[in-house]
Amino acid sequence: MANTYTQIYLHIVFAISGRACVVASSRREELQKCITGIVTRKGQKLIAIYCMPDHTHVLLGLKPNIAPSDLIGDLKTGSTNHINEQRWIGCRFSWQEGYGAFSVSHSHLDRVANYIRNQETHHRRKSFQQEYIEFLGRHHVPYDQRYIFKPVE
Repeated sequence: MANTYTQIYLHIVFAISGRACVVASSRREELQKCITGIVTRKGQKLIAIYCMPDHTHVLLGLKPNIAPSDLIGDLKTGSTNHINEQRWIGCRFSWQEGYGAFSVSHSHLDRVANYIRNQETHHRRKSFQQEYIEFLGRHHVPYDQRYIFKPVE
């Protein structure tokens, strides 16, 4: 697209279905590479990624040639297929329906990238659900409590 100039950064968060902790630390790097490959093949720029056992954070630069919902759908579908084809767990893997996508200004990229890379340390102090609700509040996103990611009961 000639004469089209954009600067769009998104911090994306999505959880495993039922908030099950099934991404073993020994598989984290492989899953991160899988998701990175999908982002790259879609012509987007990955800035930071960290896969926790029950959720994933991705920071990326988004070009205007793809809708965020389409890209996130591709990330979730592609990584789900990879996990199921590799038979990482004893049952069918899936991501929970929905996601969070939060805009990030260029001046905050380093701070958000560092936050993402330090997820393990961060989650020693705060649960994923607490973190997610804080994101929604900080970004003034209205939400229905019934649809917030819930832990396995």
